[in-house]
Amino acid sequence: MNKYELALVVSANVDEEVRNATVEQVKELITRFGGTITDPGTCEKKKLAYEIQKMSEGFYCFIKFDADAACPAEVESRIRIMENVIRFLIVKDGE
Repeated sequence: MNKYELALVVSANVDEEVRNATVEQVKELITRFGGTITDPGTCEKKKLAYEIQKMSEGFYCFIKFDADAACPAEVESRIRIMENVIRFLIVKDGE
């Protein structure tokens, strides 16, 4: 098992319920493809470094998880089509 960290930026233009549902969907994807979430993290509203889709703010969520090498690619392919997710990045945690 490898350690990974997912950085997720969710649109600030959606309701809190929709934002929480989006984050929960991502967590379910991780567990569906064999990952175990070690740190669910929190979501904080921050200003974006540059405008994305005419938005200047977003909710940053960081999720740490353990998974096999195939899991991140599967999760990325599903996150890519989520409309409330502005940007995302999965990196191997080097602790």
